[in-house]
Amino acid sequence: MVSKRTAVWLVGLWLPFGGAWLPLGGAMAADAPPGASSCSGCHPASRSVDTPVARLVGRAPAEIVTAMQAFRTGQRSGTIMDRVAKGFTDDEIKAIADWYGAQKE
Repeated sequence: MVSKRTAVWLVGLWLPFGGAWLPLGGAMAADAPPGASSCSGCHPASRSVDTPVARLVGRAPAEIVTAMQAFRTGQRSGTIMDRVAKGFTDDEIKAIADWYGAQKE
């Protein structure tokens, strides 16, 4: 299992070289709403990835929206999500949540 510190470091290397591509059944970032591709840097698309970071693929959109709101208000702590959540509007969060909820493996 990769530590959170190593995962963040790897994401820092990965994003500039292809982080805009989402490995979701051939879906590309162009198919996703603005901002969704940034999630794939930490949140795995595959169930086979062993990480403490939750998968978003197929998750109920309401769960994603609730979590993002909790990160934004400080009700839920996170290493980076509190800052990430503040960068999205309510409409953007809903669009991203709906898109991830509709994704299938």
